[in-house]
Amino acid sequence: MSQATGLARIGFVGLGIMGQSMAGHLLAAGHPLRVHTRSADKARALVAGGAVWCATPGELAAGCDVVITMVGTPRDVEEVWLGADGALAQAGRGTLLIDMTTSSPELARRLAREAAARGCRALDAPVSGGDLGAREARLSIMAGGDADAFAQALPILQRMGKTIVHTGGPGTGQHTKMCNQLVIASTIMGVCEGLAYARSAGLDPELVLQCISGGAAGSFQLTVMGPKIVKGDFAPGFMIEHFLKDLSIALAEADRMQLQLPGAEQARRLYAQLVEQGRAREGTQALSRLYGAAA
Repeated sequence: MSQATGLARIGFVGLGIMGQSMAGHLLAAGHPLRVHTRSADKARALVAGGAVWCATPGELAAGCDVVITMVGTPRDVEEVWLGADGALAQAGRGTLLIDMTTSSPELARRLAREAAARGCRALDAPVSGGDLGAREARLSIMAGGDADAFAQALPILQRMGKTIVHTGGPGTGQHTKMCNQLVIASTIMGVCEGLAYARSAGLDPELVLQCISGGAAGSFQLTVMGPKIVKGDFAPGFMIEHFLKDLSIALAEADRMQLQLPGAEQARRLYAQLVEQGRAREGTQALSRLYGAAA
């Protein structure tokens, strides 16, 4: 804890579309904050606000009570935690490490074991809500790990989210996030199909959204992504390349459980087409390009 503030000293690794805002909320709450990301330019605003830049995850972890990672892929998570200059190599005993990346349940369990072997605690705590939820500090956070570690993390997680649930032991946060992504995958396809139908029928898509968003079809995908689709706004709140990664993790886990998920399989095929077209860094609502639902 910081003697000056009485607040946990936090390190935050990964300052992308969501990480920037999440780290900013912690800094605004008064936590002494260390930051690291691949591109130092992304840390400028936070450093200007009082955060300390660190050259490696290990350097960052050495001076923190809590380390949070919000990076891109399981490979990135493994490097940040377990690499030669990784967080676990330098973290002191008792450090709480929270991975908020959407990653592999098996990797989450491995990280929990590695952390425990070093006298640390670990949570896998992926989030849902996209850039909007991150900016407004109302993310949904699903946390797997030891109950005491969750209790320690909760005041910090509450700076970034509104719906925060302890889902069980290590890896369960990631499994819960897979459920979230699977529901999104089929829902966004339905939104695209509904709007494509509206255009083909000569309807006003905005009027259709107004009519159906308050009924049984209502969802975040319809009310937030629907208007973006109608306007042809494909700026990323969550990038296609990351969603495709998530679907691949979910389907790999489903294969292991001998579970068939045809909706997710179709969504993965469609998003793979968009990646082949060079649209990997557009938002997930760009799926509408394949349906003719966009403006």
